[in-house]
Amino acid sequence: MPAATARVPQEERTRAMRARLMEATVELLVERGFAGTSTTSVSERAGVSRGAQLHHFPTKNDLVVAAVEHLTEVRGAELAAAAERGLPRGARRTRAVLELLADHFTSPVFTAALELWVAARTDETLREAVAPLEQRVGRQTHRMTVELLGVDESRTGVRELVQATLDLVRGLGLADTITDDARRRKRVLDRWAVTLQEALA
Repeated sequence: MPAATARVPQEERTRAMRARLMEATVELLVERGFAGTSTTSVSERAGVSRGAQLHHFPTKNDLVVAAVEHLTEVRGAELAAAAERGLPRGARRTRAVLELLADHFTSPVFTAALELWVAARTDETLREAVAPLEQRVGRQTHRMTVELLGVDESRTGVRELVQATLDLVRGLGLADTITDDARRRKRVLDRWAVTLQEALA
């Protein structure tokens, strides 16, 4: 029993340390980009020794992929929690779902993931790690969007409409990484909400 008791605080410390590393990595990816993010800068930002960091994440690729995966899961849980708090019905629900998705695709997690995608284009090792993650996240986001909209994908064209919605919102998120695109994004989403609601009705 004493050994088990001693293990719990150590496990908690390890979890807390990993969380700090994840958060620091995403912050640096957003601030400095993939090329400007190093394992040394991450350990310094997180307040974690280099040895401890390398024990858990031997390479930069290990670290950045784990960080984006972790924060994507956190963001997904936040989306689910927002949905559970209640969404309006009818056309207002469609617009509210689009707003949730827009928040996701303009978040620091999306910016960090974008840095990984760009770097992975010319880094085969990184691409091998990022591609499965992106596929899994894409499937999860698609499934959650179907649930949030409350639509039936067995109906002809519904799957494509959901995918078009995600492609649209992802593109708006990409535009937001260069300049504050909030006003234009609102107008586009307002119009797409009407179009989508009519197509899904």
